Amino acid sequence: MTKFVCAFPVFLPLLAHAAALPASDAFAKPHQRVDIGGRHINLFCAGTGSTTVIFDGPAGDAGWAWFKVQPEVARHTRACTYDRAGFGFSDPAPRPNTSENAAEDLHKALSVAGIKPPYLLVGNSLGGSNVQVYTYRYPGEVKGLVLVEPQSEDETTRSNKASQGNINKFYAMVKEHDQQCLAAANKGMKPGSDAADSCIGDPAQYFGPVLGKQVKATMLTKSYWRTRVDEANAYDTSDNQLRALRKPFGDLPLVVLTRGVSPYMDPSKPQSADNKALEDENEKIHKELAALSSKGKQRVVPGASHGIQGDKPDAVTQAVVEVLAQIK
Repeated sequence: MTKFVCAFPVFLPLLAHAAALPASDAFAKPHQRVDIGGRHINLFCAGTGSTTVIFDGPAGDAGWAWFKVQPEVARHTRACTYDRAGFGFSDPAPRPNTSENAAEDLHKALSVAGIKPPYLLVGNSLGGSNVQVYTYRYPGEVKGLVLVEPQSEDETTRSNKASQGNINKFYAMVKEHDQQCLAAANKGMKPGSDAADSCIGDPAQYFGPVLGKQVKATMLTKSYWRTRVDEANAYDTSDNQLRALRKPFGDLPLVVLTRGVSPYMDPSKPQSADNKALEDENEKIHKELAALSSKGKQRVVPGASHGIQGDKPDAVTQAVVEVLAQIK
């Protein structure tokens, strides 16, 4: 399932087998905060090149989700991460981060910042849905796509059916957890409290001390949890928005990356029939997405779970460079 909510007690075990790399201090501070009409969206760009790579992260996360990938891509061209409204260093919005809203915010931010197309868009999980919507909304600007375990419009239904209803049960559990975290944040979540341990954990284990400190500070706020809960509650809306726009991508260069490790199984136990069915369905969906372009490719990344950019960042960089070569 790809709208995977990244509460650290849930998300970090998926990355535990990947050695934590030192986080770049640069991701721990705001960069280019552009005014898109009374609120600001934070952009962080590095590198130079005729094509700009834009990264959109998974649900509940900021642009720093790409701290292992963006610096490497910036060796090849200009590479920009951005924070969706209410995450990282971007101001909250009076509306949820649906895929349409995220695409509109990004389009305005790039225009105000003077970051002109062509773009190569990269999205993980919910960010994968967002960049597909952006591509349909602004087709003249996008010259390539890399979809990293991307969300698609019918995936929830298909994955839930394949897993015999277990995906919906998992979603209900995560939503309840996040509501509890929002309630705790509204009361004032204190570092070191049981609520902070449950809702945040220790981001420094993955992001390193400098960036980890900033991630933790952000996740202690009620604004973060309000944005995260609202984004999750709008998943169905985002799915419907992508469904309404769905059509072939023509000859757009496209790579779809699929996890090789299931985030839903205990590695110490044999794989269940339900889990195998779920993983098979996930790969099938990704193959169908790749087939929407005559230049589409799908590949499984061994050793990577849902957050491929954290587990196997080189695989994402390789895919981006591959698509860049086709654009040039």
